[in-house]
Amino acid sequence: MTARALLLSAALVASALASCQPAADAPVVLQFWAMGREGEVVGPLVREFEQENPGVRVEVQQVPWSAAHEKLLTAYAGRSTPDVSPVGNTWIPEMAALGAVDTLDTFAATSPVVRRADFFPGTWDTNVVGGHLYGIPWYVDTRVLFYRRDLMALAGYEAVPTTWAGWREAMLAVQRTGRARYGVLLPLNEPEPLAILALQQPGGLLRDGDRYGNFDSPGFRRAFAFYLSLYRDGLAPTVDQTQVANVYQEFARGTFAFYITGPWNLGEFRARLPDSLQSAWTTAPMPGPAGPGASTAGGSSLVVFNRSAHKPEALALVEFLSRPAIQARFYALTGDLPARPDAWATPGLADDPHAAAFREQLTRVVPAPAVPEQERIAQRIREVAELAVRGRITPDDAIATLDRDVDAMLDKRRWLLDRQAARAAPVAAAVPARP
Repeated sequence: MTARALLLSAALVASALASCQPAADAPVVLQFWAMGREGEVVGPLVREFEQENPGVRVEVQQVPWSAAHEKLLTAYAGRSTPDVSPVGNTWIPEMAALGAVDTLDTFAATSPVVRRADFFPGTWDTNVVGGHLYGIPWYVDTRVLFYRRDLMALAGYEAVPTTWAGWREAMLAVQRTGRARYGVLLPLNEPEPLAILALQQPGGLLRDGDRYGNFDSPGFRRAFAFYLSLYRDGLAPTVDQTQVANVYQEFARGTFAFYITGPWNLGEFRARLPDSLQSAWTTAPMPGPAGPGASTAGGSSLVVFNRSAHKPEALALVEFLSRPAIQARFYALTGDLPARPDAWATPGLADDPHAAAFREQLTRVVPAPAVPEQERIAQRIREVAELAVRGRITPDDAIATLDRDVDAMLDKRRWLLDRQAARAAPVAAAVPARP
């Protein structure tokens, strides 16, 4: 082989070896999964983050909400989770139980942007499991009353009463005008209305450290009785969502005067109701047993997955998306309500009269029980409640069924907690008492 050939061969080998080595200035690539429409519109915000962090590139993968839960679990099992992703707040306990996501206690304690005091407390608390923080609220939702204020005015009411008794009387008064057939639409396939009434009571849905159902408690019995009375007394139709051909059309017709729903319907009511009714509807916070009531703490929170190889950069992205100005822009892009009260000063939201009820309600939201079984529990509550509404079982039988079935769902949880307590006991006994 000639000297020139030897030099060329050596150069090729060196080139090949160099190509196998990562470039010193290669960017860190973050995998960010975004659900539904958020994945379509988050791109401009991500590009701004990249400009501020030139050594980081973010790849956004859009995931439909209908497939998101299964995809996240499959990714966890296959060790292919993203670096950062929003997850539904009710999924946080499951992700924490699996060990799929990092605790964020230290991050929240040291970040100048992400602090508990800067978020709606009830929504922040949906991310706390076993005393540890696992997610940062990205956007929030809750449920309030959408109602026909023109029908309320006809019945002699300028505003929605703040108590159950007052709200009930207002619905009866609207019915007596002959302009509304029902007081409220409570679709039987939606678990949220009963959950809201129950969460307004002391004691919660579960007891003893979320080990057992708490349905035989005075609080749940009171909420369940009020809920059933709305159907029994003809204030709510005994139908599910599939039996209402068009909610907006029936609302416009006056088939019902009240509807418990969330912020996604603000745009829908503006788009789907006729122009003649645009000044005839508005929103109000939920009434409670004896005054302004609580509602559900929903929304989506940002998590960092344990298997991320780029956790400092992932936390920087979470911090960037949590800035008040970025949350305000995200609202403008999506209509998703900001998780930070200070971001509500943005034009278009601060002066929106229909959004004001949500802003007030978010100061009174209650997290669902922080257990992985919560979604199964919610569906079982809905199923048993429907049987009671239709008269197929008595209220007492419904409550006994819920306690029995939910206790069975929580059997594994009790076993795990008992094992943890048993392991901790010898360690505690071995530690000498302080003199």
